[in-house]
Amino acid sequence: MIPLPLARIAEITSGALTGMADPGAVVRGPVLIDSRAAEPGSLFVAIRGDRADGHDFAAKACEDGAVAVLAARPVDAPAVIVGDTVAALGDLAAAVLAELPETTVIGVTGSAGKTTTKDLLAGLTALAGPTIAPPGSFNNEIGHPLTVLRATEDTRYLVLELSAREEGHIAHLARIAPPKIGVVLNVGTAHLGVFGGRDRIAKAKGELVEALPADGTAVLNADDPYVRDMAGRTDAAVRWYGRGPTAQVRAVDERLDERGRASFTLVTPSGRAPVTLRLHGAHAVGNVLAAAAAAYELGIPVAALAAELSRAEPRSRWRMEVTDRADGVTVVNDAYNANPDSMRAAFGALGALAGGRRTFAVIASLRELGDESDALNEGVGRLAASSGLAGLWVVGEDAGPMLAGAKDQRGLRHVPDAATAAAELAETLRPGDVVLVKGPRVAGLEKVAAALLGGDAA
Repeated sequence: MIPLPLARIAEITSGALTGMADPGAVVRGPVLIDSRAAEPGSLFVAIRGDRADGHDFAAKACEDGAVAVLAARPVDAPAVIVGDTVAALGDLAAAVLAELPETTVIGVTGSAGKTTTKDLLAGLTALAGPTIAPPGSFNNEIGHPLTVLRATEDTRYLVLELSAREEGHIAHLARIAPPKIGVVLNVGTAHLGVFGGRDRIAKAKGELVEALPADGTAVLNADDPYVRDMAGRTDAAVRWYGRGPTAQVRAVDERLDERGRASFTLVTPSGRAPVTLRLHGAHAVGNVLAAAAAAYELGIPVAALAAELSRAEPRSRWRMEVTDRADGVTVVNDAYNANPDSMRAAFGALGALAGGRRTFAVIASLRELGDESDALNEGVGRLAASSGLAGLWVVGEDAGPMLAGAKDQRGLRHVPDAATAAAELAETLRPGDVVLVKGPRVAGLEKVAAALLGGDAA
């Protein structure tokens, strides 16, 4: 963060300094919402959550070095009092970014693949200059400004992930950090129940391209009809990526190795170069192409793009993490989240990775699918049952439709929780087996993977 005195922070946020606060005290960062991470020069933002109220930890944060607290009510510590701390956090981020004219903002959105694409793109932009990107999925009205506030005068690229739980969310995030380049991956079935249909999802995702300036660039997936239609919603230049021949950045001669990792030739308007991925699954190619297309707009040579993409390892946890145990059992931990589209991708990757070995899967019912929930969950059950599994565990009490779809699966087990699934799997797996763990975040299936690998899911 660029250094700011408390008086300036109060001005930006329309806040009032408490008597204990020194207007000239300077915040140098970081800005944080976890009081345990407080350090000298930091600013603690007190947010009232479902489980805890940050205001209760204000004094401790300042004892540990925080200059002050951004708070919505008086606290026993130096503070800037505002009406809404989350809104004030966004205002502060927007003001700080406005002081960094040399920083280019690149936004990534889509129903699936945002985090992987963001991670890949951050690796590519780092070839051209100092880059800031969020850890994991810091993609909402809290994580987004916190990431922006990590930028300094040296930052040249901010690679941001934008999520939407309703219309207007992406537009709000784009106002905090106006993008110069916007990447839209796909319009799928994630949060279908929240939005009420793919057309509404497309409308929300397209808010990113609407936020682009006329001298910006929209990087769009030519293979997705909903994304293609977004070209008419922006005055920015449009660049296409995909697998089809009309895409300006595309993959040709794709093939998968015995571990389900793709190799292909990356084609761009100025040349081509071979790419051999360390990421698992054919679906990773789409994310790679999106990242390459955005980075290409920065003038990075295609050979450099290909080399960096070939070196890239997964950066964020529980997303197609493939681990081989000492006994030869392979655990595929893709438990961060799930929707029907990512389920199809995961089972496709499992088949490619297995290479004829016995395969197992642990899954759980998908959420936020609205009126189509039963039909889509039943479809996932059928998908699992048609994937040649030697056994399938379905976790949770709300698994009826998924179980109905998977009724023909041999070795079908319905268990109440992740611990039971892990215990039963431990008795079932033999050296050489492959097990996929995939489900919605609330199911906590990462605990299954952790148990099978003898570690901690925290």
